[in-house]
Amino acid sequence: MSTTIQPLDGKRAVITGGGSGIGADMALAFAEAGADVVITGRRSAPLEDVAGRHPAIAFEIADVTCETDMVALFERLGEVDIVIANAGAAESASLARTGLEQWQRMLEVNLTGAFLTLREGLKHLREGGRLIAVASTAGLKGYPYVAPYCAAKHGVVGLVRALAQEVAGRNITVNALCPGFTETPLLEESIATIVAKTGQSPEQARAHLQSTNPSGRLIQPAEVTATALWLCGPHSGAIHGQAISISGGET
Repeated sequence: MSTTIQPLDGKRAVITGGGSGIGADMALAFAEAGADVVITGRRSAPLEDVAGRHPAIAFEIADVTCETDMVALFERLGEVDIVIANAGAAESASLARTGLEQWQRMLEVNLTGAFLTLREGLKHLREGGRLIAVASTAGLKGYPYVAPYCAAKHGVVGLVRALAQEVAGRNITVNALCPGFTETPLLEESIATIVAKTGQSPEQARAHLQSTNPSGRLIQPAEVTATALWLCGPHSGAIHGQAISISGGET
């Protein structure tokens, strides 16, 4: 029996944070697999760029932290088959220097954004639908200087596990993807922060991040995308309520 991922013909996928990084990679791969893809974000330029690369990709301006935006988004789209809560952000500081505003920003975009995306997506999900949240290895372990980010991503994993129990028995799956340090613009921002705060060279900062992976390398967006495609393909219905580490053995 073949376990090859089949084309997603006739499926509609919604991917938040689809203008760059993992979200953009997913959008292109899901479109190539036959899905009609809608990507969302707060800025039109990167969304237009990604949508221009494939005729099956459309975009909508929506802020995942705004309840009104997310309710209106899914009401406009109607029924969907795949919802991927991918939008996220990371800021760094020691806990002692973390202000309440920074704490709240990290929870709003990483946790509240996932909550609103999954909640509204679930309301419009067709039979056999798939809900996926892009969390992080920071949802499975702690990292220094990013306590709010870790707290938010741990919350995403807990949200996924709770929702999976709620919809158990229905033909729906809910899972989290937990990549380690991944080659994205967000990683480049992290490297720039390390350089600015420690005086390390960009090469030294990159080597430090690579060293957290036992395989000694960074995760590639395509590896996260491949896992998402598998979760949305045939024979994946028993994978439910999981936080899948994509980290070369780190977690």
